[in-house]
Amino acid sequence: MSLFLAKRFATFVATLLGATVLTFLALEILPGDPALVILGNDAPESAILALRLELGLDRPALTRYLDWLGDLLTGASPNSYTYKVPVAELIEERLEITAPLALFAMALSIALALPLGIYAAQHHNKTADVAVMGASQIGISVPNFWLAILLVLLFAVNLRWFAAGGFPGWSAGIGPALKALLLPAIALATVQGAILARFVRSAILDTMREDYVRTARAKGLSRRATMWRHVLRNALIPVITIAGLQFANLMAGTIVVENVFALPGLGRLLLQSITNRDLVVVRDIVVLIAAMVVVINFIVDLLYAAIDPRLRPHDV
Repeated sequence: MSLFLAKRFATFVATLLGATVLTFLALEILPGDPALVILGNDAPESAILALRLELGLDRPALTRYLDWLGDLLTGASPNSYTYKVPVAELIEERLEITAPLALFAMALSIALALPLGIYAAQHHNKTADVAVMGASQIGISVPNFWLAILLVLLFAVNLRWFAAGGFPGWSAGIGPALKALLLPAIALATVQGAILARFVRSAILDTMREDYVRTARAKGLSRRATMWRHVLRNALIPVITIAGLQFANLMAGTIVVENVFALPGLGRLLLQSITNRDLVVVRDIVVLIAAMVVVINFIVDLLYAAIDPRLRPHDV
């Protein structure tokens, strides 16, 4: 098991390092000068040169990359070009909205997918199965930003049950805060829930064809008991992997949805920073999202091995 952990950790480190390199190179080739964006096109050349010197943009790209990598490893946080505060403070403040939103959406996705997937599998090739799969196909096809706009039009503009956007803050209470996150969470969860429901159905149907399931039925175990004691426990193993990957997708999916609902979260900060050419903020947010994906995959691998002993690697 220690060899398995060592390999996974090495993959974790290599992936993060690769993410930092790709992120830095991608931002380097973007057109535009951050100093010019901050000062404006009418700024004198001397002021632009002075700001480039202050931001360290006059140094070689490799030097700037190594300095940034050193800041990430030591926990140092440079100031944002635009907001003039440490980037870590900005990200921490915005994560207080984005992380609960992603968790809320993940909970809704699972609550939607599990019963629908189980119900469709239990009624395989029947009307209920066709209906659930048809609805899930529609859910997969609908872009979350378009669904977010429809939710705003229906529940905020027409019915006036919710605010069209904004976030009251956690200081206003859990109730108002979760109410502000409900529509964005539904917009994010619909697509992911539809995808997950299809995986749940497929996993259950594959497991129901196994010999041990037929043996349990032959011994007189009822269909319901077989489903809950044997089928679900084994069918949900691959579903865990998909759910873990979906949570990472939800973190990235908040970028668009947060802008539709004017939520001051991490996604909105990322788009604003790209517009302002605030490269230090963009780099740290992109690497943070990449790190979340890698960490979640690492945790899923550990859970996979813990749940199914057959998949547990052994040191030799």
